[in-house]
Amino acid sequence: MKPIAVTILTGFLGAGKTTLLRHILNAEHGYKIAVIENEFGEVPIDDALIGDRASRITTLSNGCICCSKSNELADALLDLLDGVDSGQLAFDRLIIECTGMADPGPITQTFFSHEILCERFLLDGIITLVDAAHADQQLSQFSIAQAQVGYADRLLLTKTDVAPDCEALIQRLQRMNARAPVYKVTHGDIDLSVLFDIEGFTLNDKLNLTPATPLFRRIPQPQSDIRSIVVTLERPLPLMQISDVMESLLLEYADNLLRYKGILSIENEPRRLLFQGVQRLYNADWDREWLPEEERKSTLVFIGVDLPEEEIRERIGGLGAQRSQ
Repeated sequence: MKPIAVTILTGFLGAGKTTLLRHILNAEHGYKIAVIENEFGEVPIDDALIGDRASRITTLSNGCICCSKSNELADALLDLLDGVDSGQLAFDRLIIECTGMADPGPITQTFFSHEILCERFLLDGIITLVDAAHADQQLSQFSIAQAQVGYADRLLLTKTDVAPDCEALIQRLQRMNARAPVYKVTHGDIDLSVLFDIEGFTLNDKLNLTPATPLFRRIPQPQSDIRSIVVTLERPLPLMQISDVMESLLLEYADNLLRYKGILSIENEPRRLLFQGVQRLYNADWDREWLPEEERKSTLVFIGVDLPEEEIRERIGGLGAQRSQ
């Protein structure tokens, strides 16, 4: 049975998540989509705004599903599966619309820490909406807003019609998350190919670093707590040494790491080694062989909170010649 693809919509309060969700549900894409929405307070509001185009809308109003002690999200997911298995429900994709104060981390881990959910759902990607008119203040003031950017596979910049001068903000977002491309969105209108089939949590070689070319010159900017670190190594790495380094980094800094991913060139091995992880959840596997025309090098991307950049670069750089961004 093919797993059901899951998209997480996140973004700070007022960023336009419900507007985007309405656009998705009303678009002619042929998918049957179920929705789980999370709201603060006892009275659900957003489901009245969404309309009736979803195959099923489940509203969780008893608090934030990002709370690690809450099993409400897992219970809701299992209820959906019961509906599918009994023939009462049929849907191809699931969209989870988070409250504006949600940390995507615990939500993400739900899909990797539950045996049944691991098999029946496939987390496709995290879409973070960023309010161009207010993001600078929000990112400076709220760590949750920073975390939402750090976890993202796609960053959608909203309200650019009222705040068109956003180049500095885009650069700030790219420094925080080098692997998430930024798209400008007006009133939720965007090509759905940007949002679906991202394979953000599938072990593959899609790093999608932005900007694509190295930044050799840094302009001093106010530092965000969350940022991305990209390390490139030019020669094949000893497998056991890189394994030891990664294990030690996870042991010491797992609570600070939001997302990490990479393609590794390993000594005496014709295949590429792929790895990715979310906080403490980590996996790696061998990929295809390096092609003759490919530049054989290792690229590692770390996104996290207050990461010790110099130490990470020093530990990994000690394994081979290093060229970093």
